[in-house]
Formats: sequence, structure tokens, C-alpha cells
Amino acid sequence: MPEISGIVEHFPYIGLFILLILGGIGLPFPEDTTLILCGFLISTHVVKPIPALFVVYSGILIADYILYIVGKKYGRIIITHKRFHKILSAERLSMLEDKFKKRGILFILIGRHLVGLRAQIFLVAGVMRMSPIKFLITDAFSSLFTIAIMVGVGYLGGNSLDIIRKDITRVEHVAILLIIILLTIYLLYRFFRIKR
Repeated sequence: MPEISGIVEHFPYIGLFILLILGGIGLPFPEDTTLILCGFLISTHVVKPIPALFVVYSGILIADYILYIVGKKYGRIIITHKRFHKILSAERLSMLEDKFKKRGILFILIGRHLVGLRAQIFLVAGVMRMSPIKFLITDAFSSLFTIAIMVGVGYLGGNSLDIIRKDITRVEHVAILLIIILLTIYLLYRFFRIKR
């Protein structure tokens, strides 16, 4: 984990890309968190918007496509694979296959935005032998909304931190001035009280 944070700090574009790939294959780096981080880095001028958005868009599509390829390669026996059994059980696969047969494209468009369902849907798209071109076009279109929302949240959060920082500085100045005034009043009060 420290190595990843070091990569993100020193090489933010590569770091964001790696986080998305690792998160996509099931390691504990959630896609949404990485996208929010991207927005934050854009707002704090650590990364430039266009290259950062290109990097996260590529990372998302590659990570999703890896899951699709795994589903296509292993087919239904994926549920017996120890790594993927945690992601997709036999019952879940059957249920998702039924929904996928009825509305495959719509299922990807909507399911991509549901955190717990995302990886399962991409695996099932592969298991169901969906056309790679159709999968990529659908996923590419749907990903635009995910990126816009999550990067936007991070960007607004970063700007909010700047505003809070400025407000805190302003509050600190007012507090210092108030303390000086109160101290002066107290000292004057003590001075005149002793004189009496």
C-alpha cells in the first residue's frame, strides 16, 4: 500500500492508472475513490485536466475489458475459480445471465454505476459471449457518466477545501484580533482597578 501512495504522489498519472487497473481486478482500490482522487488532484493543480481524464478513462476501460476477457475465457466455470468465486457465485451468475439475455446493453449501462454489481456484470458479459466491440462501446459510453460524476465530486471537494482553508485563515486572524482586544480590555480593567 505505501508503494502505491508513493507512486500516486510522485507520478500521479501513472498512479491513477495503476489504481484503476488494480481496483478493476478486485484489489481494494475502489474505482469511485480513485476517480474522486483524480478530481481532487485536478482541483489542487497536481494534474492537468485533459491528460488526467484521458488516463482515468483508459484505466477504467482496460480494467473493465480485463474482467470481460476473464469471463469470456473461463465461461461458466469461472464460479469454480477461487479468485472469482468471491465475486460471482453460481446463483448470482444464473440470475445475472437471465437479466443479461433480456437486456444486455441496458444492463451494462445501468449496472456500471452500481458499485457491488459492476465487476459481476463485466464478467457475465464475457461469460455470455457478448461482442467485444458492443461491450467496449457500451462500457465507453456508460463510463463517461461515472467519470463526470465522481471526478466532479472530487473537484468540488478540492475547491471546497481551498475555501475552507481560506475561511480558517480568516477566522484565525479574527480570533487573534479578538484575543488581543479582550486581553487589552482585561489589562486596562486590572490597571484601573488597582489604581482605585
